[in-house]
Amino acid sequence: MPKPKSKYFPKLREQLFVIVFGTDTRAGKLFDIVLLWAIVLSVLAVMLESVREIKEEYASVLFLMEWSFTILFTVEYILRLMIVSRPKDYAFSFLGVIDFLAFIPTYMTLFVAGGSYLVVIRSIRLLRVFRILKLGRYLREASVLTDALRSSRHKILIFMGAVTTLVMIMGTLMYLIEGEGGGFTSIPRSIYWAIVTVTTVGYGDIAPQTVLGQTVASLLMLMGYAIIAVPTGIVTSEIAQAEKNKKMEESDGRVCIACGVKGHDDDAIYCKNCSAKL
Repeated sequence: MPKPKSKYFPKLREQLFVIVFGTDTRAGKLFDIVLLWAIVLSVLAVMLESVREIKEEYASVLFLMEWSFTILFTVEYILRLMIVSRPKDYAFSFLGVIDFLAFIPTYMTLFVAGGSYLVVIRSIRLLRVFRILKLGRYLREASVLTDALRSSRHKILIFMGAVTTLVMIMGTLMYLIEGEGGGFTSIPRSIYWAIVTVTTVGYGDIAPQTVLGQTVASLLMLMGYAIIAVPTGIVTSEIAQAEKNKKMEESDGRVCIACGVKGHDDDAIYCKNCSAKL
């Protein structure tokens, strides 16, 4: 969470900071609730707009809703930039980029005209669905999941490397066993079959025809069930640890107004996360 400015109208900026970035006050909770409903309704409007019958009958209503949400998110974005001490850092942060994507596609359609650009306009407008990512700011569990994924990224990368090696070996083996007659026309296509098989998706577009190939496929299917359980266990363990850390942070300690991290000692001067002065 960024730090509020204090050079001009310090009291007003601090009050706005508490409302916009905080959830402890009644005004802050109301602000978050309004934005939550705006995000959900705006994404719903984008989805409904893709239905031809609804778009033809309620075009004016959808148009009005879209621009209302766009103006609301624009005001919110500008307000956040005005009350933080380092607007540039916020603008290029993950949440800042998401906030920017929430309204900029609608404005871009004003500058892309002409029949030949209709496809481009449609693609730009579809970017509005990124507003759903704004929900992460208001979900406590989202931060827990993010921390868990961040902590387990090295284990998951090693796991993905092992799975990649496995499907390359099995794909190459099946290419040698089945050959082009069974649909395994190349090693990349055989690796595609191995990925589909080990993930237990089983499209069925390619299938082994020989007894040896079917035996290898059966072993790969059984291995797939074991492989799926590995990342689940890794992430589950990290989620439990992240949940424990989050409860400890929320239970006690001072809060950094720059990044929002809790759990600082009473005599701490600087934040242990972002080094901002407490």
